Order: sequence, then structure tokens, then C-alpha cells
Amino acid sequence: MTNITNDEVDVVIVGLGWAGSIMAIELAKEGLKVRALERGPERPPEDFAYPKPADQYAYAIRNKVFVTPRDAALTVRYNTGETALPTRKWGAFVPGNGVGGSGLHWTGVLIRPTQTDIKLKTYADQAYKRGALDPDMRIKDFPFTWEEIEPHMDKFDKICGLSGTTGNLGGQIQPGGDPFEGPRSNPYPLPALHDTLNSSLFAATARKMGYHPFPNPSANVTQAWTNPYGAQLAPCNYCGFCSKYPCLNYSKASPQTTILDVVKRMPNFDYKTGANVIRVDLHADKKTAKGVTYIDEQQREVFQPAKIVILSSFQFANVRLMLLSGIGEPYNPITERGVIGRNYAFLSVGDATLFFKDKHFNPFATAGATGEMFNDISPGNFDGPGLGFIGGAKIHSSQASGAPIGTALPPGTPAWGKGWKEGMVDWYGRAMKVSISTSCMAYRGHYLDLDPNYKDPWGQPLLRMTFDWRQNELKLQRHLRGIVLDIAKELKPDAMSENFLGLDSHWDITKYVSTHNVGGAIMGTSPRDSALNRYTQSWDVHNVFVPGGNAFPQNFQANPTALIGAITLFAAEAIKQQYLKNPGPLVQA
Repeated sequence: MTNITNDEVDVVIVGLGWAGSIMAIELAKEGLKVRALERGPERPPEDFAYPKPADQYAYAIRNKVFVTPRDAALTVRYNTGETALPTRKWGAFVPGNGVGGSGLHWTGVLIRPTQTDIKLKTYADQAYKRGALDPDMRIKDFPFTWEEIEPHMDKFDKICGLSGTTGNLGGQIQPGGDPFEGPRSNPYPLPALHDTLNSSLFAATARKMGYHPFPNPSANVTQAWTNPYGAQLAPCNYCGFCSKYPCLNYSKASPQTTILDVVKRMPNFDYKTGANVIRVDLHADKKTAKGVTYIDEQQREVFQPAKIVILSSFQFANVRLMLLSGIGEPYNPITERGVIGRNYAFLSVGDATLFFKDKHFNPFATAGATGEMFNDISPGNFDGPGLGFIGGAKIHSSQASGAPIGTALPPGTPAWGKGWKEGMVDWYGRAMKVSISTSCMAYRGHYLDLDPNYKDPWGQPLLRMTFDWRQNELKLQRHLRGIVLDIAKELKPDAMSENFLGLDSHWDITKYVSTHNVGGAIMGTSPRDSALNRYTQSWDVHNVFVPGGNAFPQNFQANPTALIGAITLFAAEAIKQQYLKNPGPLVQA
């Protein structure tokens, strides 16, 4: 294999999704020479011009813009007594690939965590009796305050052209928004998406039952928007191709539409695709990195020297690269020593599908984030301690797409053939869902490490995941089921089906849930039990920063993108204002 050394740069960025793109423009604006390395292909906007992405089979079934299991498989098991097996086909989650990463194909729901989500450990210590929760639970606070992170969430809202209804402006509750959200320094940049029939019915019913519904916060912009970087987005035309699709209308905030068109014009920024980074190279003292090594498209091994290394790939890839590079001690669930791999968490979903003979919901006319939700059942907003579990959910009725494959039909409808066709004729467009998307706590036995049995095409160990549902999360699901069914009863459907976990359920990796995987290289206040400090800086190698979902100590009920954007901006600010002037640890251990 040919060995090549590139010219040195100030910053090398591994992965060009949301976090990598934010770092790229923020650090390039500072005058630094920045180079991004992306494993996947180029994904230019012209590839997604109308009507190319409007192809459900290619994008949602054949996963056209996702990484393949061949290139990014991991192995999975429920507990340490099992031998993990490799993923042959994506199911529960589907990581993105190429320029833009998962930010290219996301739905566009951009909701913030609550103040309680940020300080969940503090809340648990105050609200729950000692010993009331699972002794293996390992929840933690995020290592910053609401006041510190809110300005960065506000900036990310503006980068994305967030559309919605403000609920709390400077501590004053606003009509029509989420009364449980933390105080905003500014209102939403743009008004909310139009409601569809399902979201109107859901909101009216929820309000009648005493809940506080509000429009889903949306990064599918409702009006023309020019963001702080000068990028322009067009108003959404409700085409119904968002989740799992690139936007054909330049209306969904993504790295391409909000950042990359700007940073690509900067002379001190460049990027390479087809660059598969296989390790971070460390100096002899193991306290600083000297660059990264990648395999290029010609299968040559290339060393990229850099003063600062940003790991901003998908959560799994960041954790694996730290393990492969010897950055931080691998986590051991028996001794609880080590930090890389700990606190992996996923999430669960559930729903009831309601069928109406006399209603047509026009599901094909929608944006990805179209819908209404309420946050009344999130930690601190209901009697979780009295019910014996911690956590919560956003409860919503959304209408992300009207694409026909997989359309829900009433119970008893044949799954194929003449009966299925007749069912589609009778019921397409006559169903709505009431859904939950839940929090998920971290546990001692849920973690990521390197698999001892399976390797990738370059001979490196696959990442191994050990995870299953715990009773805390299953009890939460059963409680939420009751709320959803009460709402469904009020709506009086002609038929209904439901999909919720039971108290004896195991995690099913074959059915899609979400791609909101978090943890594995978490941020915290001590190198004893966290991999990163509050600026996502490695405690062990101070010129390596790892922004992304990997930094979350557990999963909250809100979608993660808003906080991923915010912690990346927080880290970029710290690099510009502190690290460049005095390279070294930004937080003393």
C-alpha cells in the first residue's frame, strides 16, 4: 500500500455532517486552514434537483444516501453473556453517508431539550427517593447550564431557519407554544408550518384533555430565509419527501443548504471524499495528536498532519475511532473503569394508528416535520416518581410522508395480493397516527466496545453494541400507551391498530425506530467517568475534539440535532476564544 503525506493543516475534520460542517465554517472564518475528510461520496445539490429524490423505493427502501453495512456494520447483543452478531441489513437505525451525513436525510424536527433534560441527575436526586431507581442506571447532568448553552441553540435555530411557535420568551410564557420549554433569548425565526387535518384533530383533542399542544418545531422552513452565514433557503412546498430523502426544494435545513455552499467558497477550506479515516495518530507522549491516517479512493494510505483534530462522524464512528486510536481508556462494565464506550443509549417509539371512513388526510401534501406535539409527559412535568420510573416522551401526531410503500391498513387486511390492493383503495389517506418518542436512560451494562470476532474490509475490529430494554423504559412505554389510547378514544376512529412495547419486550433491531443513537464518548465534569469535557475536548488528548450525539450522557425525548448543533458551536467558540491562544486542556481535571 502506497504511503502518502499531505500538506499540514491547522484543523482536520473527520466527517462532514452537521457537526463537521459547523466546525468547518466557524474555524475557517477564524482564518485557520481547514480540511475535511469524508468517508462517503460527494452529494452536491444538483443530484437532488426535482424530481430525482421523489423515489420511495430508491431512497427509503434501498437506502440510497445511507452507509452500507459492508462499510459500517457493527455487531449487536443483548448482554455480555452472548456472542454479538453483525448487522447484515439496517433496521432500527440507518446512519447516513457522504457529504451532509445524516443531516441530509433527516426529517427536520428541531426541538430543544428542556432545562430538566440538561440537569437530569440533579432532578433525579431531588425528586426520587434513594434506591427508587434501577441501581444500574447511570444518568448524568450535561456539564453546562441552560444559560451557557441557550445562546448556541439560538444561533443554530437561525442557521436552520427554525419555524414554529415560541413558548417561552425570556421567561414569559407565550400563547400557542410549548409552556415547558426553557427560556428563549429570541423568538422562533419563522412562523410554524401549516397544520394538516390529523394535527388539527390531535391538537384540539389534546387541548380538550388538558394538555398543551404546539406545532412541531421545524427545520423545513415556512418562508424564504437567509441565515447568519448568508445561505438562502426557499419556502417548503409540502412535497412529502423529507425523512430519508434529500430536499428537492432547498427548503430543509441541511449542511448543504445552510453551510457548505458558503464554506466551499473560502480559500482556506477544502475537503476530500472517499477518505476513510482509520486512526488518529498520536505523538509519543499520547497527550496530543499529530494528525490522522486515512485510506483514499485509490486504496492508498495517506497521513494528514494537523494541529487540531475534530472527530465529527456519526456517533458510532466517533467512538470506534477513539477506541482504534487509543484515545482514552476503554470502558469495562464489570469494574466500571474506563470511559470510551460507556453510557450508550437509544430510544423507543410507539403509536396507535386510527382509521376513519369519513376523513381523508391528504398525506402526500406535507412537510417532514408537519404535526403537533405536547411535552406534558417529560421529566419534571408529571408524577414520574409516583409511577416508579424516570423519563418521558413527546406525544405527537405527525404526518411526515404520504409515500405508499408501507402504508398502514386496518387490522385484518391481507398483507399482499388482491385483498391488499382493495385495502389500499379503501383506506389510503384515511389514517392518522398518535405517536410517542421516548427518553432512554444509560445503564452500567449498556456500552460500546471493539468486537473480538468480526473485522471490516481493512482488517479493523467492528464496533460491538451491548443493549436491551430495561424495566424503567418498558414501564414508561406502558404508561404512555394509556395516554395515547385515551386520546384515540376521544377521536372515535372506525378502526385502530397499536404498536407499543410490553413489559417483557426485548430490543428488536430489525424494525426501524430512529437514528438518534447517543453516548459512548460522553461529556462530563471528570475524566474518571467521562471521555470529554464540556467543550467536547478529549480529557486525554487535548487537541482532539469530538462533538456529536456521542457526547450525550443519556437520551432525552427531544430530537438530538438542536443540542448537537449547540454543543458544536459551544466547542467552536471555545477553540477560537481560548484554545488557539493557549493550546492545552480547556478544563482542568
